[in-house]
Amino acid sequence: MAAEATNKLRQVSGERPSFMMMLPDHIDRIMEIEALSFPTPWSRRAFLFELTENDFAFYIVAVINGRVVGYAGMWLVLDEAHITNVAIHPDFRGSGNGRALLTELLARAAVLGALRITLEVRVSNRAARDLYRSAGFIDMGIRRKYYSDNDEDAIIMCLSIPE
Repeated sequence: MAAEATNKLRQVSGERPSFMMMLPDHIDRIMEIEALSFPTPWSRRAFLFELTENDFAFYIVAVINGRVVGYAGMWLVLDEAHITNVAIHPDFRGSGNGRALLTELLARAAVLGALRITLEVRVSNRAARDLYRSAGFIDMGIRRKYYSDNDEDAIIMCLSIPE
């Protein structure tokens, strides 16, 4: 309970996250956020693979007061980035941290040479869809029964980055 109250106070204080590359040391906290954010969370092994073996992977974490409060990742192949995941701990949602994290990821994608960014998002995830649209993403199509936990469709979204 005390930790929850502390988190709420952090949000009231208006502290903004800083960003850094995700490291294997962050995975314990990532796994906690992942479990709180998704019905079928990625495994620890999946994140370790992304960080240590996938040459196309690029992951960042959002940090407030030394604590990882969110993370985002993408695969970068030539001039196209594909966002794999974006998540903020529930205690830090609703105060612009997700928007700041997405903005940072998009900025890094542009610096790395991405001209187009794609992602999939659950049809039911209105908050994420609204966030992506506010960043300039547009709906490009549907992947039918994309999510294996409940056969939910995914909306394919895309953002073009001006050269």
